[in-house]
Amino acid sequence: MMLSAIAVVSVAIFGIGTVMGIITNAFILIVNFMVSVHSLCIQPGDLIITTLGLSNICFQITMAVNDFCAFLWDEVYFSFEVYAVINVIFLFTIVSSFWFTVCLCIFYCIQILIFTRPFLIKLKQNITKVVHWLLVGSTFTSLIISLPAAWSVEKGVSENMTYSVTVNITLEGVILTLNPYSLLCSTLFGCTLPLILVGISNGLIIRSLYSHAKNMARGSSSGAPRGEAGLRAARTVTSLLLIYILFYVSEVFMFLEIFPPASPWMVVCLAVIYLYSPVQSIILILGSPKLKAMSIQILHHSRCQRRKLEVKQLVILSLPAPA
Repeated sequence: MMLSAIAVVSVAIFGIGTVMGIITNAFILIVNFMVSVHSLCIQPGDLIITTLGLSNICFQITMAVNDFCAFLWDEVYFSFEVYAVINVIFLFTIVSSFWFTVCLCIFYCIQILIFTRPFLIKLKQNITKVVHWLLVGSTFTSLIISLPAAWSVEKGVSENMTYSVTVNITLEGVILTLNPYSLLCSTLFGCTLPLILVGISNGLIIRSLYSHAKNMARGSSSGAPRGEAGLRAARTVTSLLLIYILFYVSEVFMFLEIFPPASPWMVVCLAVIYLYSPVQSIILILGSPKLKAMSIQILHHSRCQRRKLEVKQLVILSLPAPA
């Protein structure tokens, strides 16, 4: 009974996370595409957010395909070659999402912080080219980190039948695992290093805001970053860092199999993983003035349409019945 309840909850969270992740990230893509078509260009920050939204959609779809194939087409999925390919794609979508998050945090740092060195000033002036190189470099880095997983799948023998997301799959006594050295390198350069960079970016932005507040208190805010933009960037980066840490810890617990497969804590870890993409997209929407304004406009329009429908139904109900 307990196992059945946990399974139902896991499937429900998976379904909600998948639908929400695709809808919210698709909203980001559509709005930024419409804005870029109207203005005939796309701002560097919007380009990063759009790339991150596209990466999250790929991650959400890959995760859905991975889980569905694992349970519906197990004979094909559990084959050595298919498992290796899926691991590469799955790892690439996760790692690229992390590195694109780093790109966004670095962009906020360059925009908010005040630089005095000529090299950094020139870097800030050429932010558009810098963003393009950051995105290309992040994609290439993610690919380099993910490809070795194709040659790192090992076969072993186990008496138990277990299923652990992206790490171990056991069927009929044969277990497929990623080589621990490859897994360690992927974790260090694909997850841990981006997490550290996001944390450093968050610290630099908060420090800049603190200096700005001190200058404001002294009545000297010359050359200080714009307060509203800085606060918005700080909120966004801090929120991204928090959900990143939760995702990172949950993945580590899953990899190390800290909790039994049928335990409530395993469901919590799965919930964090499944809801990472939609929560991140909501943070990006709230942190972008254009996306936030458009979302509020859509919600207001839908609310007005619902009220009109309710009024129409009341009018119909108040009409006298035909004789």
